[in-house]
Amino acid sequence: MSSYDFRRSFRTRLLLAFVLAAGRLSAQMPEGPGREETQKLCSGCHELERSISLRQDRDGWKTTMNKMVSLGMQANEREFSVALEYLAANYPAQAMPNLNVNTARAIDFESRLTLRRSEAAAIIEYRTKHGSFKSIEDLKKVPGIDPAKITVKKDILIF
Repeated sequence: MSSYDFRRSFRTRLLLAFVLAAGRLSAQMPEGPGREETQKLCSGCHELERSISLRQDRDGWKTTMNKMVSLGMQANEREFSVALEYLAANYPAQAMPNLNVNTARAIDFESRLTLRRSEAAAIIEYRTKHGSFKSIEDLKKVPGIDPAKITVKKDILIF
C-alpha cells in the first residue's frame, strides 16, 4: 500500500468515525422543535456534547447563546429562538450542589458562575499560587474577575 493510499484510507476511517459519533450524539438528543437548529448552532465551534452538558434555566441558556453570538456564532432570529426554547425545555437547570471553590474545575466556574474561560483559569491559577480560598472576599481578590458576578452567585459558593 502506498503512503497516498494509506493516508486516504486513514482519512476515510477518521471521517467515518466522526460521522458515526455525531450520529450517536444526535440520536441522544430528544426529538422536538429546534433540535436540528440546536445541533447546527452548537456544533459549529466545539463539541455538541459540551454544549448540551450544561443545565441552565431559560435565562442562562439565553446568556450562553448571546455569548456564542458575540464570539461569532451565526444564527438568524428564528434559529436562535427555536434553539433557545429547545435547550431550555430539554436541558433545564437542575438543583445542583453548592460549588466548592477550592476543588472546582475551570469548567465548573464557567458554567456555574457564568465566567469566561480566562476568568475561570485565573481563579484556578490564583488558587494554585495562594492556596485555598477562605471566604468570598478572598475569591473577589482574583485579578481580572468581576466581583459582581461572584456576589450574584454567593449563595451557591462554599469554601
